[in-house]
This record gives sequence, structure tokens and C-alpha cells, in this order.
Amino acid sequence: MELVVALGIAALTASGVWLVLRPRTFQVIVGLSLLSYAVNLFILAMGWVRGGAPAFVAAGAHADPARFADPLPQALVLTAIVISFATTALFLVVLLAARGLTGTDHVDGREPRP
Repeated sequence: MELVVALGIAALTASGVWLVLRPRTFQVIVGLSLLSYAVNLFILAMGWVRGGAPAFVAAGAHADPARFADPLPQALVLTAIVISFATTALFLVVLLAARGLTGTDHVDGREPRP
């Protein structure tokens, strides 16, 4: 399972970096979103405990804290998701405004050659 998560993080990171390096602003925004998803998945994976116990314990039972997942990374990821959604919405509004003013979404204002 760790290998699948690691490959998923690697694929999201590689795709995000490739899109950030593209000349179109929409591709840059999508690349930043993919990078934020990769970071969120990485942070969430760091708080994962193999064989984690459920979040509740029977009355009177002994609870071993080492078996429970750490809630701090989960809270950080939830906060990061909300912030990345807001910044993506802001980037899209700025992209639409810039495209309305310049007529293109290319970084230097010119259309690329075929």
C-alpha cells in the first residue's frame, strides 16, 4: 500500500511540475492544484499508522495511543484543502480578468507558434 501511495504522490508531483513549467496560465493553475494535492496526500500519509485502530474505544478498555492515527496531519490537510480551493478560485478570476484585458492567456501576451 505504501508503494501505491508513493507512486501516486510521485505522479501528481511530476504532472504538477510539468504543468507549472508550461507557458499557458490555465496550465500553470492546474499544475499548482496538482502540486497541492500531492503535498496534501504526502502530509496525510505521514500521519497514517499501519493497522490503525478505530477512533473509538469501548468503555473500560485499555487504549494504546500508538495504534491510533495522528489527528494533526488530518486537520492540516483539511485546512490546506480549503485554502487551496480558495486560492484556485482567486487564480481563475484573475486569469479571466487578464484574458479579458489582453485577449490571450499566454504568459508573454503572444500566441505560441505552431
